Amino acid sequence: MMKYDKRGVSADKHEVHNAIKNLDKGLFPNAFCKVLPDYLNNDDQYGLIMHADTAGTKTSLAYLYWKETGDLSVWKGIVQDAIVMNIDDMACVGIVDNLVLSSTIGRNKNLITADVISELINQTLFFLKKMSSLGINIHLAGGETADVGDIVRTIDVGVTVTARIRKDHVIVIDPHPGDVIVGLSSFGRSFYEDEYNSGIGSNGLTFARHEVLSKVYAENYPESFDPNLDDSFVYTGKNILTTPSPIDGITTGKLLLSPTRTYMPVIKEILQNINKEDIHGIIHCTGGGQTKILHFINDLQIIKNNMFEIPPVFKMIQKQGNCDWAEMFKVFNMGHRLEIYCPESVARLVIDSSEKFNIKAQIIGYVEKSESKTVEIHHSGKVYTFN
Repeated sequence: MMKYDKRGVSADKHEVHNAIKNLDKGLFPNAFCKVLPDYLNNDDQYGLIMHADTAGTKTSLAYLYWKETGDLSVWKGIVQDAIVMNIDDMACVGIVDNLVLSSTIGRNKNLITADVISELINQTLFFLKKMSSLGINIHLAGGETADVGDIVRTIDVGVTVTARIRKDHVIVIDPHPGDVIVGLSSFGRSFYEDEYNSGIGSNGLTFARHEVLSKVYAENYPESFDPNLDDSFVYTGKNILTTPSPIDGITTGKLLLSPTRTYMPVIKEILQNINKEDIHGIIHCTGGGQTKILHFINDLQIIKNNMFEIPPVFKMIQKQGNCDWAEMFKVFNMGHRLEIYCPESVARLVIDSSEKFNIKAQIIGYVEKSESKTVEIHHSGKVYTFN
């Protein structure tokens, strides 16, 4: 069993996928998000998508940092995490404008003060304004803030987003043998980001927090973790939140709290420059990390033999816990959080579209015909195989 599972979470959400396997998969079964008929307008040319997600246990890390330092700004990133985990999934289907958003915040009022709630709401407006400046219009419908201390240990920040899309604009995931895979880096600093982004996103934060941070946080903040966890998996690292990170001028806590980068402006640019028929799939490497594509393929081998150099945040996590590299690739994005499957002839256009925003991109692998579905990752002279 992976360390991730022993901390009460699942990298590939196998139990969830098993529970929903018999549900209707919508109009386009192999789209990244479920596409429904346009029930709102009964327009046969359109589909409807409603998507929900949260910032996950990254809120627990923000809680620790805020309690230790009084820095309210960490909640700004949490808002972005929750929003981006929705809109970037929807962008993989081809939705890059005119979305409607609603938020759901559940807090323990005895621990989470009114100024945190105010910061979350204000930063939602700030992020939507920034997206508008990039040509992405997201409209705020409202939301719900509930005091639910009986069931939430600290705070949970969730978002639901809905949008319509023309059926002939929907991108389905259909990699072809011979396709290349263009990866868009998750780290660095895009021109629309205010500071360096570690690339960690919003997946694997339970793992990262407990591998990197000191046991002192278990003693001082028992509300920050599940009391049913085996103590040997609780805050087993050496660092405190304000320990300098591998990146100059950034603390360990802030490195782990880097907001999830949105690729929506880049995807909008790509869709404007490349024929839809040449895009054979867009994968948001979230739950399942570098193995995410396995949910969408049959009889294909995905070979990733030219990955980005692993960013410092993931090297730090791996080193702290002497973690198995296979588990790291399954839990984290490890350097690129978005993959475009396309013919090699258009790969340069994809790369140029990404680098226009100062986001590095490169061909990280290719697709082959196979008798089974497999992801093969090459790293430091070893090959890791997932199926």
